[in-house]
Amino acid sequence: MGSAALEILGLVLCLVGWGGLILACGLPMWQVTAFLDHNIVTAQTTWKGLWMSCVVQSTGHMQCKVYDSVLALSTEVQAARALTVSAVLLAFVALFVTLAGAQCTTCVAPGPAKARVALTGGVLYLLCGLLALVPLCWFANIVVREFYDPSVPVSQKYELGAALYIGWAATALLMAGGCLLCCGAWVCTGRPDLSFPVKYSAPRRPTATGDYDKKNYV
Repeated sequence: MGSAALEILGLVLCLVGWGGLILACGLPMWQVTAFLDHNIVTAQTTWKGLWMSCVVQSTGHMQCKVYDSVLALSTEVQAARALTVSAVLLAFVALFVTLAGAQCTTCVAPGPAKARVALTGGVLYLLCGLLALVPLCWFANIVVREFYDPSVPVSQKYELGAALYIGWAATALLMAGGCLLCCGAWVCTGRPDLSFPVKYSAPRRPTATGDYDKKNYV
């Protein structure tokens, strides 16, 4: 039952991390306008993400525009799009693999094969976390490098947006959940006796008087 608890906890963490990764992918706040020197007081703030850019006025009005051309985007944005979407899809596949190998399901017969399927699901979640971590760190490195680059005008400097922090938290949850899934599956490897106890009760049979038999069948 200890390994089953690890699998359930790991799956919950992975699902939360998957949701956070989807949120980070869709949010336009990958980089936010930096307020420096004479740019401290400004009438608008610019957000840039993978799919759109938004301009927020000081009055609270926000206007967003989806990028018109994919080929016109920078290399880092195109790569971040591809890697992030791939990570989201990989997590979707890992969910079904993990559910098939989980001890609480009957998709695969209990035994070493079932444990190996669960282990595969945990490994897929680990790969998903690593795959999502690459564009996040790459994008953050570009933002930081341009921030400290004196040749970049102050008005064009950006800071790390909230989407990057959400993405980092999501990757941490995915990798932590993947590790728990791997640990739970590793405990079950070679232990076919480790599974949820299932008890079946026979249906009550009517007696000669028409009443049901009160005996309990297990």
